[in-house]
Amino acid sequence: MENPAKPKEKFTQSLTFKGIVIFVLTMLMLIPGAMIRSLIRERQERSVEAIDKINAKWSRPQTIRGPILSIPYTVATKDENNNPRLESRILNIVPAQLDVRATIFPEERHYGIYKTILYKSRQTVTGHFDKVVPANLPPGTFDESQAQIRIGVSDLRGVSDDITFTLNGKTYSTEPAGDSDDFLDKVLVVKLRDLKLLTAADTLFFSFDLNLKGSSNINYVPVGRTTTVEVRGNWKDPGFIGNYSPEYTLSDSGFVANWKVLSFNRNIPDQWNDNNNPSSEEAVFGVNLVSPVDHYQQNMRSAKYMFMFIALTFVAIFFVEVLTRRRIHPLQYLLVGIALTLFYSLLLSFSEQVGFRWAYLIAAAATVGLITAYMGSTFKSRTPTAIMSLILALLYLYLYVILQLEDSALLAGSIGLFVILALIMYFSRKVNWYRRDAVEENGDGAK
Repeated sequence: MENPAKPKEKFTQSLTFKGIVIFVLTMLMLIPGAMIRSLIRERQERSVEAIDKINAKWSRPQTIRGPILSIPYTVATKDENNNPRLESRILNIVPAQLDVRATIFPEERHYGIYKTILYKSRQTVTGHFDKVVPANLPPGTFDESQAQIRIGVSDLRGVSDDITFTLNGKTYSTEPAGDSDDFLDKVLVVKLRDLKLLTAADTLFFSFDLNLKGSSNINYVPVGRTTTVEVRGNWKDPGFIGNYSPEYTLSDSGFVANWKVLSFNRNIPDQWNDNNNPSSEEAVFGVNLVSPVDHYQQNMRSAKYMFMFIALTFVAIFFVEVLTRRRIHPLQYLLVGIALTLFYSLLLSFSEQVGFRWAYLIAAAATVGLITAYMGSTFKSRTPTAIMSLILALLYLYLYVILQLEDSALLAGSIGLFVILALIMYFSRKVNWYRRDAVEENGDGAK
């Protein structure tokens, strides 16, 4: 009598099918991953708008340019019909020496859950002009009565006191020009109606104090042939921006930074006329009071690891399932994947309230606790539950370390993934996958 054939296990109950399902679920998790990244960008844009509202009521980031000595003159030219005519121009001359000493007083301001850094500052500017009218100027007539000193300030709303400008011991008042300049931006003007340039001494010494409000950062353009800038403030974590690196000291009480820029260090000519304004963008430098890596950037970086994180968690659950021979339904994998996705939503929302570090701790603890409790009710055994909890905790710790290592994140990530792959290969080396696919539903696989 022939033995009855053993009933074959359905393909949908095999480990091969389970692996395919897990792969599909992992790919499906890319959809909420994209939604999380979109949410982070939306919240970041809203933060920028809120901060912009605060800054608009106070004053925006400031850039100081100048002073520049501007002298109107006329030049004999010819029009398109070859008829002679006089053309009005303005000669702009930079200082031979420009020294700036600034003290800034930063403070935090909040708009709901958003914050920005505002500051007040005291600027003391001194220097001198040499050889006011060089001999190689084009022929023409100078209008000395219309000579001006022009000072560029990017947001004039930040000027909090009247400015008294001193030139060779004589004081002058300062007023806004009413229009913008391609080089100086917004302009403050000192009118030198009684200056006799052609008979004046070669050197014109100047000084003025500028009380200026701003936000986020303060910047300078080294217009002088030799420019020195010293900025000090009671801020523990300043950033130095621009193409010039300062000498600086940091302490618990604040910072002191010093720049020295020479004529051949910048692309600004010693003089130019109004038809040939130079560009100052490459010469700007200054102090940034806002940390370049905020919690939105850290959230975005963490979200980029979502696919890897979910895949590793699913692989861990799958191996625990194989080694303990307890079946886990694909719906349970899906619920775990949703919990892992909600981690990033929790991280984003809490980081807006308490900062990234505490938010990461809260979100990770909540997620690990939820998944551990859920998988504990599924495994009904302490050992595999403890293993899953430990694996999740190590994964979140690994992710946090990668987020902190900005410059070496790629190296740490590559080594970490290699170690994880090695562990997977080690623990799966004795698993007979063919035999497990052939186990009957009522056999070892159904306990």
